[in-house]
Amino acid sequence: MCSACGYPAAPGHWTDAGAATPGERLRLRFTRVAAVNRLLAPYGLKAHDDGATPGLQLFAPDGRRELVADLEALWAAAGRMAGVPIDPLSPRALGDG
Repeated sequence: MCSACGYPAAPGHWTDAGAATPGERLRLRFTRVAAVNRLLAPYGLKAHDDGATPGLQLFAPDGRRELVADLEALWAAAGRMAGVPIDPLSPRALGDG
């Protein structure tokens, strides 16, 4: 359990597949949050991963923020913040619409 956020660590999460060492897992987390931010940008939202806290922080332009445990929770929280459901595979998120 993280004493800062209250989330338990999620070792072996499927999104870490292919990362064998701690350094690779950290690099994968930063690569993943960069991709997530490209998908959130059309909605004015931004995610942050500090590499130490389990989960992600999600920020809205009006100053709201939420700590989410994983990518599934991130999309639900992002939809609430944006006021519309967010489909990461939609043309809007992918920059095609």
